Amino acid sequence: MSDWIVDLINRTGYLGVAFLMFLETVFPPIPSEVIMPVAGVQAAQGTLNLWGVIASGTGGAMLGNMFWYFAARSVGIARFKPFIDRWGRWLTIDWHEIERAQKLFGHYGSAFVFIARMLPTVRSLISIPAGFLKLRLSSFIIWSTLGTAIWTGALTGAGWWLGQRFENRIDDFVGPISNAVIALILASYLWRLIFWRPAPKESATDQARG
Repeated sequence: MSDWIVDLINRTGYLGVAFLMFLETVFPPIPSEVIMPVAGVQAAQGTLNLWGVIASGTGGAMLGNMFWYFAARSVGIARFKPFIDRWGRWLTIDWHEIERAQKLFGHYGSAFVFIARMLPTVRSLISIPAGFLKLRLSSFIIWSTLGTAIWTGALTGAGWWLGQRFENRIDDFVGPISNAVIALILASYLWRLIFWRPAPKESATDQARG
């Protein structure tokens, strides 16, 4: 899994790192948990600069974040409901969860964006409610960039650490670790898909009382 990532980064350097992180944010073919440690290994081997890797990874991810923010903002939350009603089962989310998140987001939007940028899977999705609820653009950029930089820096640092300590055996580690990360993410999704249930719909009596 990691071989072609290494090859792309070797050939294109920081642009490759930025492109992979942009792609991961817009349409996640591979997780950042694989991309940035691989780039960190390259930095440890001296082919790239550590801070340059972190900056390019953060920049690429932020381009993807901005894409989803403006896409969601232009669509609006009302037009998103039919999509959730139809495909929510596969996203393991229903409209009740959207409404609950909407209320919380209205009070703690900036904090949610910052924290979510450091959580697997959620970090790529948080741009959508931020756009739907029209979080102030300046707040979105500032808190997204801070959270993304911390997440990207931590993953890059982990790869750099591996590259420094296991320079001659790095291939023995990167491949298995990358495959384990992919397997864990897929297993987590399948687990939620199997056991997820939508919130029970309110009865007509309950709605009348409400």
